[in-house]
Amino acid sequence: MADKKVLAIDGGEKSRTVVSKGKPKLDLDELMGIVKLWGFDLHSEGEIRKVLEKYWKGESPHLFRYYHPSGLSTTQKLEKAFASAFKSPYVLAVNSCTSALIAACVACEVGPGCEVVVPAHTFFASASAIVAAKGIPVIAEIDDSNTLDPLDFERKITPSTKAVIVVHMKGFPADMDAICSIARKHGIFVIEDVAQACGGWYNGKRLGTLGDVGCFSLDYYKVINSGEGGVMTFKDEWLYTRAQSYHDTAACWRPDRYGRERKEGELFAGENYRMSELQAAVALAQLGKLDYLVDNQIKNYRRIIAGLDLPKGIRLIKDNDPKGGCRTTMGILWPSREIGEYAGKALTAEGISGGTHNTEVRDWHVYKYWEHILEKKTATKEGCPYTCPYHKGKLPEYSTGMCPKTLDYLSRTTFISINSEMTEEECKQVADGINKVALAISEKYKIKKAK
Repeated sequence: MADKKVLAIDGGEKSRTVVSKGKPKLDLDELMGIVKLWGFDLHSEGEIRKVLEKYWKGESPHLFRYYHPSGLSTTQKLEKAFASAFKSPYVLAVNSCTSALIAACVACEVGPGCEVVVPAHTFFASASAIVAAKGIPVIAEIDDSNTLDPLDFERKITPSTKAVIVVHMKGFPADMDAICSIARKHGIFVIEDVAQACGGWYNGKRLGTLGDVGCFSLDYYKVINSGEGGVMTFKDEWLYTRAQSYHDTAACWRPDRYGRERKEGELFAGENYRMSELQAAVALAQLGKLDYLVDNQIKNYRRIIAGLDLPKGIRLIKDNDPKGGCRTTMGILWPSREIGEYAGKALTAEGISGGTHNTEVRDWHVYKYWEHILEKKTATKEGCPYTCPYHKGKLPEYSTGMCPKTLDYLSRTTFISINSEMTEEECKQVADGINKVALAISEKYKIKKAK
């Protein structure tokens, strides 16, 4: 009989011969309950359940993307599917679009002393990401396309400008030909914020694939969603590598996690922006619906446009690609703020959801309410990045009236929501309602010519 005092390493008996298999930490019904709270359809729930059942059965026993026992993780499957759908060579899934924007800035070497141009109409996260990356936001005007004005973008470029964040706001594509041409001329990185335009097009290419980095949102209010989540697209492998480093400071993504740096600039202290397997399962199911959603939104947009007969002086906002975009909204530009506000109320009364961005109402999508930026507020009293000694030249001058054209356009533009499930009859009613309101306003205000 073996001496139980002898160590197993020296030939003795093992102390533990029974190893129980632990149950998953999350119950399958708990996980599906979360999914149902997010309000997905039965098809999406079914696809998600397949992934979660593998987790519950122990075939894929953790919801962590790296070192996956079954090989390819669900997050990696999402990245491959996204790469295929968007014809992008490099894709990285993250936990939010804000994280994607910060990681994009870092990948593009935005840091102390750098400036990044950002449009005056976008969700505040587009600007805050610049500060989080230790850069300085430079706020530029939008034009009548509701997106960054290329002319003002070029005017705002200084020797300190490192990048521009282009936002395809409300599903409208920015003028990417002009913006990318200007950026190339000045050696500036182009970061696309596609949070509100996932699946949209510009000149036959997916939005988010025209610049250097594309940043997508998968939060609940976007075209497709995983509750929370984000995706990044890249043309350049080095930018992709740097974004991976920043999004996962533990460097789990590397072929040899504990290996030495393969190239200078590959490893540095970063954040944890990784996407979980649960988010990826939801996003993968949603991605399968993207073309259906966008194609139908575009179809319904065209139905409405075809039925419009607008009087002189009232027009649609400028369209940088009539065949492109994402078409979650349409925009009508009225001659004055007074008329715009009245039109919004009149359309609402007709049962047509829409309204202007009343610039007197606090809205994080309008730059004049970004006091975090305008007042150079920082988390600590040192005031970085605005007090950074690496910044050369004059700091940007911020004020609530610094972008008057943006405030004017927003006060005069009615944005009308479009969704993929609208019927042909519903589209006709929307077009008829717009025509009805536009004609009445033309007569009421005696509008003669476009402004």
